[in-house]
Amino acid sequence: MLEARQLTKEYRSGDSRLAVLRDVNFTVPDGAFVAIVGPSGSGKTTLLGLLAGLDLPTSGSVHMDGTDLSALSEDRRAQLRGAKVGFVFQSFQLIPTLTALENVQVPLELRGDDGAPARARELLTRVGLGDRAHHFPNQLSGGEQQRVAIARAFSNAPRLLFADEPTGNLDSDTGAHIVELLETLNRESGTTIVLVTHDLGLAGRAQRIIRLADGVVVSDAPTTAVSDAPTTAASDAPTSGGTPPAVVALAR
Repeated sequence: MLEARQLTKEYRSGDSRLAVLRDVNFTVPDGAFVAIVGPSGSGKTTLLGLLAGLDLPTSGSVHMDGTDLSALSEDRRAQLRGAKVGFVFQSFQLIPTLTALENVQVPLELRGDDGAPARARELLTRVGLGDRAHHFPNQLSGGEQQRVAIARAFSNAPRLLFADEPTGNLDSDTGAHIVELLETLNRESGTTIVLVTHDLGLAGRAQRIIRLADGVVVSDAPTTAVSDAPTTAASDAPTSGGTPPAVVALAR
């Protein structure tokens, strides 16, 4: 589903060039759940941007479902993302003036899909928020907002989901439930998930861990055991939403 080939990204700093990523190589099979981990400054965010085609490498290439992203125009890369990719971010990225239902409807309406309200309501119900559809983001807890974001990410039934520190603004218990939801999506719908995190406890829930340090891959191995380490997360997000119910697959 995803392949990085000799991926290098450099930025000019004065008269010199700073290498953020150097000769990164790996493949992510269709339906895999892979975690990319590393300390701050290791190149995780830069790598995510390249894998999603949001940026282009200095050298090397990224192939998504057999397509070389570097060979596409910016508009074609955007079209490919719209057809095959979903995103979940640390900061939720919800539109504050829209309800939960309307936030999930946005990508459906942009695509001109018929029945957008019904599809959006179905997605919210599947993440356990059917009774919160008409609440605005500031009326939802951090965990509820992230579940809305996940429902929105799955509105186009993506084959590939990028999750960038999706629990970073959540307390540890709520963060664990979000990861359980991602596990369910991967298992039940076969969606390929690439989770970017600094948290080894969360990474241990994936099937495989790719470790970055100073812009290079230092290890790439299957997860041998689920980590019992607690998640590390900011505690300033509200958590009144409680534990989400069991969730079935969003994508069909």
